[in-house]
Amino acid sequence: MQSQIIVIGGPTASGKTAVAIEIAKQFNTEILSADSRQFYKELSVGTAVPSASELAQVKHHFIQSHSISEHINSGKFADLATPVLTYILKKNKVAIIVGGSGLFIKSLLEGLDEFPEIDEHTKANLKNEYATNGIEALKNELREKDFNYYTVVDLNNHQRILRALEVIRVSNNPYSSFLNQRKIKDFPPIKYLVLDIPRKELYDRINVRVDNMIANNLIEEVKSVHQFKGKSVLQTIGYKEIFEYLDGKIDQTEAIDQIKQHTRNYAKRQVTWFKNQGSYRFIAPNINEILSILDI
Repeated sequence: MQSQIIVIGGPTASGKTAVAIEIAKQFNTEILSADSRQFYKELSVGTAVPSASELAQVKHHFIQSHSISEHINSGKFADLATPVLTYILKKNKVAIIVGGSGLFIKSLLEGLDEFPEIDEHTKANLKNEYATNGIEALKNELREKDFNYYTVVDLNNHQRILRALEVIRVSNNPYSSFLNQRKIKDFPPIKYLVLDIPRKELYDRINVRVDNMIANNLIEEVKSVHQFKGKSVLQTIGYKEIFEYLDGKIDQTEAIDQIKQHTRNYAKRQVTWFKNQGSYRFIAPNINEILSILDI
């Protein structure tokens, strides 16, 4: 059998885990997770990690593998995951990569883009502006100076907004102009798939998932990591809103509604990101149809 990499991407709640497990079984191989939050041992409910029964079916890599005290960005993930991916390919010929964090997948398979060095003065100015004026003014600046990146970035993640504006202000060029500049790494053929779910069905799935997270003690999970509140991973959907509830800024119902809305918005941006890559084939989460594409 020829070596190959199969990427299963898609928006949150599209069923990537179940599909990846079935494909991995067909190839008798392992799964490498490329989710920017499922690395962390302390987070499970809010990150929707695979269940114990799912993990028992197929070996997964990078699921709750690191402590939240560490910071795993796309570059570090690529460094950590490259030898694991190589190992899987050597052992099984086929490797499955699954996740909705497109930049993490891209960093692993294509390498990192090179950005200008950011001086401390620029960093401090942006942090002060964020603290003083909030995120909306910075969102507007990003929209004006780099609309392409504005349409795909997680607008609820202030760290990514600040990072993009740092690069823009230092270079006087759009942040997006620094993306996609690296050549493909020396990997075997890669098949890029995105699970394509009708929007209403996807949004319904998201709403049900959030309700299940609350029922499975998401609020208690957020309380348990309060000491790490300043970490960027906890300034993301599902955690940020619960912190605001715990701080008395909003009530519980509003927090839940915001998680649902922010997740739906994020899913829409994920779909846009995958569409803009050009290399992904959109396909319904039908195992038989997917296997036919993979020539099984």
